[in-house]
Amino acid sequence: MYDYDLLVVGSANADLVIGVERRPGPGETVLGSDLAVHPGGKGGNQAVAAARLGARTALLARVGDDAYGRLLLDAQRAAGVDTVGVLVGGAPTGVALITVDPSGDNSIVVSPGANGRLTPGDIRAAASLFHASRVVSTQLEVPLETVEEVVRNLPPGTRFVLNPSPPRPLPTEVLAACDPLIVNEHEAKVLLGESRVGDEPEDWARLLLAKGPRSVVVTLGAAGALVASSEGVARVPSVKVDAVDTTGAGDAFTAALAWRLGAGEPLARAAAYAARVGAAAVTRAGAQESYPTAAEVAAL
Repeated sequence: MYDYDLLVVGSANADLVIGVERRPGPGETVLGSDLAVHPGGKGGNQAVAAARLGARTALLARVGDDAYGRLLLDAQRAAGVDTVGVLVGGAPTGVALITVDPSGDNSIVVSPGANGRLTPGDIRAAASLFHASRVVSTQLEVPLETVEEVVRNLPPGTRFVLNPSPPRPLPTEVLAACDPLIVNEHEAKVLLGESRVGDEPEDWARLLLAKGPRSVVVTLGAAGALVASSEGVARVPSVKVDAVDTTGAGDAFTAALAWRLGAGEPLARAAAYAARVGAAAVTRAGAQESYPTAAEVAAL
């Protein structure tokens, strides 16, 4: 019996968000809205999104001993996330600087801060959390060697989900553990590099699958997603909504997918549910504040 449906290992940031009419070009200054501060980070986002949906969720992360760190811990606990694995201190809390244009598209610059101090030793020290979790999900806003250590510490039977964001080349050991590897178009292109062939997501998925993951999911924004495994490649539709802010929508998708896979759903069905969760998230501003409950997803 597992204590947690999902253990998220990853970043926790304070999101500093400004709305802009358009993003500035090189050397240009534009005026924006008042600054808004929200709890974020890809790890923190995934944990909150899963907990909101009803998953028993724990977070393994590092924050600073500062006001932003307290904001992030409060947000996790308010969502029902177990923060026993959140370490405090070592560096200031990570910060993401985000601009959002009127269409809801965003640009993000991340200062890792304490996220960069989440070490392989921290992973080894959290062995009990790994053994208590049905699925482990992570991203690349923490050091790659830490993600490698996550893979090495996966107990038998625990599923591993990776969203390689921000993207970088991945070791064979990490790719082989992914079930699934979840990428958007930009991440797929970085991982494939010169081997990328064609402009169709089906091609990217097959090429990524050949690199070793047990399964691959390519997110396609408003067009839904595409899933690939040894059983074949299939498109998964989304729900049409009016997008307000896409910040954190991919994290909501990943969290929902990981949770439903852990519950035993087939990949395509879990991805279809995750696409609905992502669609619900873009209808409200912010990242964690926008994440829906299971009832809200069902009402779409």
